[in-house]
Amino acid sequence: MSARQRWRTLVFATLAAALPLATTATPARADTTVTLPTADPFYTGPDGWEQTAPGAVLHTRTVQLAPTSVPLPLAATQVLYRTSGQFGEPGVTVATVIRPPGASGPLRLVSYQSAYDSLGAGCDPSYALRGGGAGTPQDALIIAGYLAAGLTVVVSDYEGTDLAYGAGRLSGNATLDGIRAALHTLDAPAGTPVGMSGFSGGSIATEFAAELAPAYAPELNIVGAAAGGMPVDMAATIGYVDGSPQWALVLPYVMQGAARGFGLDLTLYLSDYGKDMMAQIADHCVSDGPQFPGLRLAQLLRPEYRDYRTIPGFDPILTQNRMGATGTPNMPLLFGAGNADHTGDGVIVAAGARDLTADYRSRGVTVDYIEYPGSNHLLAGAQFAPAAQAFLMSRFAS
Repeated sequence: MSARQRWRTLVFATLAAALPLATTATPARADTTVTLPTADPFYTGPDGWEQTAPGAVLHTRTVQLAPTSVPLPLAATQVLYRTSGQFGEPGVTVATVIRPPGASGPLRLVSYQSAYDSLGAGCDPSYALRGGGAGTPQDALIIAGYLAAGLTVVVSDYEGTDLAYGAGRLSGNATLDGIRAALHTLDAPAGTPVGMSGFSGGSIATEFAAELAPAYAPELNIVGAAAGGMPVDMAATIGYVDGSPQWALVLPYVMQGAARGFGLDLTLYLSDYGKDMMAQIADHCVSDGPQFPGLRLAQLLRPEYRDYRTIPGFDPILTQNRMGATGTPNMPLLFGAGNADHTGDGVIVAAGARDLTADYRSRGVTVDYIEYPGSNHLLAGAQFAPAAQAFLMSRFAS
């Protein structure tokens, strides 16, 4: 057995032992010795960082990976880089660049967008990958799969330091700038082939990066993008999960996260109950926060704003976060969606992905679409991950 084969075996054996519930949303145990991003000076840009170009590397460091609180025989480089917010304003965030030991041949880079769905820095991928926070075990398995295939992986904290969960353009910019920063760190040319992948919350960053790439990062050679469980239309998603026994919990998270990205102060429109609930989740991610079975969005709002679409300044959040409205991708795509109840997977309306597929095809984009009948959100994610890897491997080989 070669050294690379032994490494693959060790990685998967370690993960298999640590992740018996890998198809659930159970978070990994946090390592309290890892410094929280809000207290870690690495996450702060040096003087004058605002004047640097998007994707510029501001700091780097080498870290040990322990995504399940079990240290792996694998180090990574973390990079603080400059990016752009929802309206083009300068921002910083962190990416983790992981190279498989013994990698040989031309560099192939996968930008993997974790579904960390967070309002608190304790859920940042850069923190979770080191054993801190509430990282989900699925991410460790998916990343390990890419590494075992000989691919280099970059994982960005694409929500930014304000944790703007659900802000599409901001997340897409951070994803593309994370790729730029990774290529700078690896001393690789801009023409290096790159694939992108993300499911659920990670699909927001992946899909918007695909839309934005032709104009925002035209120098990148993105050979394909795979996005599954996509909230194509935020309004449709809100209507679908409103009152859901299992998934209504996402309502306050996505409302608060998107409002952060768009600079909207929601407190002016919240009921007392809504203010209390928003305070409860302000530093949590969906996987480790309080549960709100059967929650109705109207409960969070003052009587005159029970229809959330009447909140002043909320319309741009809905229109600008609709996938397909920002740009036209210039790379082949793979979309996937579960359909457990003839509407969607319990969170995502499947018709949105079907309609976006048809829309992009009408614009000349190559799109493969997979629908998983009978699959809820978690099961669809488990099915989509290997399909996404197979798709990207085919794109790298073409």
